[in-house]
Amino acid sequence: MDIKIDRKSGIPIYIQVKNQIMNEIKNGNLKVGTKMLTERELAQKLNASRNTISAAYNLLEQEGVLVSYQGRGTFVAEERKTWKQHSTKDKLLKIIDLGIEEALEQGLDPKEFLLIANERVKEKEELMRKVNAVFIECNIEQARVFAKELSRLVNVNVTPLVVGELKNRDEETQKSLEEAQILIATFNHVNEVKELTVDIDKDVLGVAINPCLETIVKIARYPRKTKFGLVCISKEFHFKVENAIKSSGIDIGEIYATTSRIQGDIEGVIRASDVIIVSPGRREDVKKLLTGNNKKEVISFDYSLDQGSVKAVISKIMESKKHA
Repeated sequence: MDIKIDRKSGIPIYIQVKNQIMNEIKNGNLKVGTKMLTERELAQKLNASRNTISAAYNLLEQEGVLVSYQGRGTFVAEERKTWKQHSTKDKLLKIIDLGIEEALEQGLDPKEFLLIANERVKEKEELMRKVNAVFIECNIEQARVFAKELSRLVNVNVTPLVVGELKNRDEETQKSLEEAQILIATFNHVNEVKELTVDIDKDVLGVAINPCLETIVKIARYPRKTKFGLVCISKEFHFKVENAIKSSGIDIGEIYATTSRIQGDIEGVIRASDVIIVSPGRREDVKKLLTGNNKKEVISFDYSLDQGSVKAVISKIMESKKHA
């Protein structure tokens, strides 16, 4: 496996590693079933941090390119979402062909089969519209953003909540939980949410979130001595930002951060920084203070829902007997 890192390219190292591993597989240098180097081994070979390699491997696992088995290691998967030998469309066509054959055997013609299929799709769409869900995160900013995005993508009514509200429930929170058919949380909170909601007996589905690549690339392009500030709502978001930057292999040193709403505290971070990173919920607060000679670059640190996870949520909602 020939992987070369260009530390001057501005592209995060974990993205470089991910893309080159994919190229090695496409070119046939890594074949299906090949055991990958451990994270530690590849990190030593590339003189990179283990977190960086872990981030690359995790992305490849999410895309179905790699698969890990506890106690055995990480392998090139047989089914790779990016270039499957049999595409999703081909598989669906085979299923549809079987349905048509069964319809013909039962005395139906293809047009009647199509009417039945369309009717079933409409039933499923109507089913989704009737579902109430709750999205739970550790900070309200991301909870609101992802609840809105899930409502659009999954076509269900999604209410945002934070983990703290599950621990200290008021009447409104309790009502939202009781009216929901499904609880959705990011994977790192799924077990915690299950424990905190064991009394209401609801399914808890997990979704993955990823820092937007554009954000990481923007940060990586600044010189090493650049002073970064961070203005956000919660300490949890602050931790996630620092961890995402570290995992990408970018060394930006200490970040001047605040979760304060007090104007003087925000202005202090602005004065101490060359570039201001903001969470989505604090973007406008910061921009209002960047006037006249005080103008500085503002980078919104955005996360996005993993599309594969979202599709899995849709599938699980449709399969659930509770909503059939």
